Amino acid sequence: MSSLRPSLSLDRLGSVVAVLIGVALFACPFVIYRANRIVAGEGRMLTDALPPPGVLIVLIAALGVASCAALVRNPLIRLAAASVGLGVIFPAVGWSAGFVTPAGNTFARVSPSLGFWLLALSFALLAADALTRLRLGPWARIAAMAAAAGAVALLLVSGAWNDLSLLKEYANRQDIFWREAGQHLWLALGSMTAACLVGLPLGILAHRVRPLRTAILQVLNIVQTIPSIALFGILIAPLGYLSAHVPLAAALGIHGIGAAPAFIALFLYSLLPVVANTVTGLNQVPAAVSDAARGMGLSARQRLWQVDLPLALPVILAGIRIVLVQNLGLATVAALIGGGGFGTFVFQGIGQTAIDLVLLGAIPTVALAFVAAITLDAIVDLTRRGS
Repeated sequence: MSSLRPSLSLDRLGSVVAVLIGVALFACPFVIYRANRIVAGEGRMLTDALPPPGVLIVLIAALGVASCAALVRNPLIRLAAASVGLGVIFPAVGWSAGFVTPAGNTFARVSPSLGFWLLALSFALLAADALTRLRLGPWARIAAMAAAAGAVALLLVSGAWNDLSLLKEYANRQDIFWREAGQHLWLALGSMTAACLVGLPLGILAHRVRPLRTAILQVLNIVQTIPSIALFGILIAPLGYLSAHVPLAAALGIHGIGAAPAFIALFLYSLLPVVANTVTGLNQVPAAVSDAARGMGLSARQRLWQVDLPLALPVILAGIRIVLVQNLGLATVAALIGGGGFGTFVFQGIGQTAIDLVLLGAIPTVALAFVAAITLDAIVDLTRRGS
């Protein structure tokens, strides 16, 4: 009976994907057309969103993927079918924007609608399941991610999406976009680096001095339970006072609002995963290995750097992975207190009811978190194999 479970799982997945593709093609609009960027739009079904050759290409590709999902069990074939489907619908939605927009109209906006997103979700779900079942090694996973990133970059450079509302929002804010991208990465990566510099020694201390371990972890657990907006608000008053009374703090850019409270809040949130995983990793070092190192005459410091930390590294890196993915998401909220980052576009878009402006901030945030997770997962696997 246990040998039938993977097949049954594949059958259920294929059925779900096939149903989603059918709904996307025949019951949901493919794109939304707006007379301008903020008015309510009207959905255009696939048959109205593309010229007849485009409709035929999308239908053949989508129905082919649905048939493959329902009938084929080979994960490599499923991956190839899903890749073809994604390779068809992403250029097709850009083609649709140019087809739907009246000639010479610079105010109209065309955005992907539910039909496109369901197709993309179906194909991505099928591809992700196939990649999981292929059990790719770390380098193969990184190569697959690089290939996907290259395909997206090629699509953007080709200009196939230039008529989409999302790319028009980007074109109007290109300089601001890259400035906020740098700020977002600085908040996420900088706070993670600071947390590693503080959290690793703190974790080693908690591991060595057992009476301190409970106190340190409990304090960090309390910090972790404070909602992000509340923590930002708590930091405004002390940082504002510090800026007003310490000229050096003001000169360094530390103020009650802005990047400083966002950075500190992200740093505080990052400490628990780093410290806890450091303690857990060091606890998992076999006692026999430590005894052997001690018997060879290694000092406590040498045992730490040459034996304990290398063996604990995969667990420590797993904690750093959690921190980076968490910080890339939380940095979005920093825009509420003037911290910048991609959240600037998210909250501006919400205020203006401009969904494409929201996506201009949300999509890069999700993409960065996805890339960070895959990359660090691969690094963790490599360190485990090396150890």
